[in-house]
Amino acid sequence: MADSSTISLAESLPFPLLLVSPAQRVIHANPGAEALLGRGLAGRTLVTVLRQPGLVEAVEAVLTGQGRQQVRLRLGGPGQETQVLATVAALAEGTLVLTFEDLTAVENAEAMRRDFVANVSHELRTPLTALMGFVETLRGAAKDDPVARDRFLAIMEREAGRMNRLVGDLLSLSRVEAEERRRPTTGIDLGAVLRGAMQALAPLAEARQVRLIREGLTEGLKIPADPDQLTQVFTNLIENAIKYGGSGGEVRISVDKIDYEPVLRGAALRVVVADRGEGIDPIHLPRLTERFYRIDTHRSREQGGTGLGLAIVKHIVLRHRGRMKIESEKGQGSRFLILLPVS
Repeated sequence: MADSSTISLAESLPFPLLLVSPAQRVIHANPGAEALLGRGLAGRTLVTVLRQPGLVEAVEAVLTGQGRQQVRLRLGGPGQETQVLATVAALAEGTLVLTFEDLTAVENAEAMRRDFVANVSHELRTPLTALMGFVETLRGAAKDDPVARDRFLAIMEREAGRMNRLVGDLLSLSRVEAEERRRPTTGIDLGAVLRGAMQALAPLAEARQVRLIREGLTEGLKIPADPDQLTQVFTNLIENAIKYGGSGGEVRISVDKIDYEPVLRGAALRVVVADRGEGIDPIHLPRLTERFYRIDTHRSREQGGTGLGLAIVKHIVLRHRGRMKIESEKGQGSRFLILLPVS
C-alpha cells in the first residue's frame, strides 16, 4: 500500500495520477484522475476503470521488471474523445504510478497544420496546373494563332494574379498571428481609416453599380490601433459586401459608440458593414472565419477570393482586443459588426 506522504504528493500534482497495487487495483486517484476518469475509482480493478488492452500490457510489462512504459490512449465517446499519453512506472514494494498527459490540443493542432498545408497545396495546384497547361498549348497548337494566344495569356495572367493574392494573404496572416499578442497603443482616427477604405473601393462599387453610404458618427473616433491593419479589415469587409452583397444596390458603413460593452469591459466603437444582398444561410456563419472556408467555392474564386480574408480580419480584430460578429439570413442581406475598445 502507498504511504500517506505518497498520497499527499499525488493529491498536490496538477496532472491526473493513479496509484495501483501489484494486484492491479486502484489504491488512490487524485482530483485530476477523477476529473478524467470519473469518481469512485479507489478499490476498483484497473481493467474496470480503463478497458484499454494497451494499458494492461504496459502495466504487466512494468510488473515483470521491464521498466517504465508509455502508451497512447483514446478516452471518451464520439464528440468527446480525449487523447492521452499514459506513463506507467514502479514505486516501492511493487506499487505502480500511472500518470496521464492530455494530448488532445497537440493532436488537434497537428491536424489543423496538416489541413492547412493540404489546403494551401490544393489552392496553389489549381492555378499552377492551368498555367502549365496553357504554356504547353502556346508552345504547340496555339503557337501561331494570335487570337488563341491572347486569350490564353489573359487567363494565365488571371491565374498568376490569383496565386500572388494567395501568397500575399498567407504572408499577411502569418504577420498578424505573430503580432497578435502585441496590442497596438498608438492613437488613430477610425473615421480617416474608413474614409480611406471607401475611397479606395469607390471604383469597384461604381463598376458594380453599388452605392457606398456612410452613416453614424464621424467625429471623436480616436482609438488605439494599427491604421494599416484596420484599413485591411474594413477594405476586406466592404469589398466582400460589394462583391457578394452588391445585388442589393447599396452597402452601408455605420459607426456608433457604446458607453459600456460588457464583452470588452469598457467603452467601444461599433462599426457595421451591411449589405442588402442575398444573405448567408445561418448554417455557414460559425465557420466563415475559418481559413479557406467558402460558401460557394467556384463563385469565390471567380471573384478573386483566397478564402483567407475573414480569417485575417478575425486575427486583426483579436489583436486589437476587439470582437467580430456576423449576422445574416437568406434573402435579408448581411451585417458584419466590429467592436473596438476605445482605450
